[in-house]
Amino acid sequence: MCGILGIWGRDQVAAELMLGLATLQHRGQDAAGAITFDGSFHVKIGRGLVSEVFADKHQERLRGPWGLGHVRYATMGSTDVEDAQPVHVSYPYGLAMVHNGNVTNFDEVRESLYAEHHRLVSTSNDAALILYTFAAELEKCDLRSLSILDLFGCVEATQRAIAGAYSAVCLIAGRGLLAFADPHGIRPLVLGRRETEAGPEYAFASETTCLDFLGFEAVEEVGPGCAIFIDGQGEIHRHQGVRGRSAFCVFEFIYFAREDSVLRGRVVAEERERMGRALASPVAAAGTPPDVIIDVPASGYFFAVGLASACDAPFRRGLAKNHHIGRSFIQPTDEERRRSVRLKLNPIRGVVDGLRVAVVDDSIVRGVTSRRLVSLLRAAGAREVVMVSAAPPVRYPCPYGIDMSTRDEIIAARQSPDAVRRLIGADGLVYQPLESLQALYRDVGCCDACFSGEYPTGLDAEALTRIEREKDRSGRAG
Repeated sequence: MCGILGIWGRDQVAAELMLGLATLQHRGQDAAGAITFDGSFHVKIGRGLVSEVFADKHQERLRGPWGLGHVRYATMGSTDVEDAQPVHVSYPYGLAMVHNGNVTNFDEVRESLYAEHHRLVSTSNDAALILYTFAAELEKCDLRSLSILDLFGCVEATQRAIAGAYSAVCLIAGRGLLAFADPHGIRPLVLGRRETEAGPEYAFASETTCLDFLGFEAVEEVGPGCAIFIDGQGEIHRHQGVRGRSAFCVFEFIYFAREDSVLRGRVVAEERERMGRALASPVAAAGTPPDVIIDVPASGYFFAVGLASACDAPFRRGLAKNHHIGRSFIQPTDEERRRSVRLKLNPIRGVVDGLRVAVVDDSIVRGVTSRRLVSLLRAAGAREVVMVSAAPPVRYPCPYGIDMSTRDEIIAARQSPDAVRRLIGADGLVYQPLESLQALYRDVGCCDACFSGEYPTGLDAEALTRIEREKDRSGRAG
């Protein structure tokens, strides 16, 4: 999971790239980077948060009206700066790219690029693999008279070659800004427009909250297999490329996206309340009605509010949050996750003391956060603790850019719900039923493979095992 941003402007865009990336910081905390173009590429990449990577001096150095930005969460391991984004090549034209997702046939494409096009991919960066594939297709065209149809043909060839999840934005030097998505539209990407005295400007971003902050109006999402090109004159060209069934990642609604974003036409906060209301029935069926419902800040808030609105128990804020600690799910090790939970959350004793507490979280993946929360609430005087997951049991690895790529990392992959309850130390455990979640998103067409094991790209057990080995061996960036 990463955050990407591309701006087609009419003046300097460096400051806006930095500000926009800050609104996407929740999507990646390992590294940040930006590239701009004013006849030459100007690049700044570094490890850490946006505020740590960029300084005022970089606004002067990153010159140009077109630019790309990226915040990175290394779902496949390596956190080296060499694997950070954006990536760029000088030929043909000069190409730069940012990408969000994960390529599932990395080794096959890398070998093909070397054997057929004599391109050596020495990085483990998926964006570089996609960029080199696209560049190899461009080289087959007459570069002196490249047409829009040629460009979209290269996108289609890239989509046929690259398997997995990807939303990508490519800056073509002197030509324009190109965005495209994988055939299933697994990862989000939105086009925005704003009017200026000099004429319209455009931006592609992972979430609408970024566009809102920068003053762009969301125009459309880059759907499954779609490609959108904004040429040097600001004209928009659209093309439907290789398309499969829609399989938008449902975890965007559950956890990744900010609550003020709009994805697939739905406000994320409202979707989380809907999922919370759907939890009322399984909570009642568990036979342990809570005295109070609390949330795990911040992603659990709307689920808990929805659950409380559909049952008799009141909602209270029972956990105080330190807002200066990053998201615990995307810490690289279990030890860091445990430390992050303790530093980030502290129970409010007066809310939970002596009561049966239902604590609502977005999901349970490894069980590290849940185990620590149950322990903290007991220490604060809770009589009983019922853990409520707004998501169904996560049972299968995700090869599409979520950091649960191996079965060993997933507690419900090897344990029954009651065994999970005992392992996290809770008195009760309630999951969202998978059929309830599927009913909520049947009209959207979502990927729920981490719950159901049904992978939209048709991965088999052998392919999943290979991806697990790749993660253990070296890792890749998404």
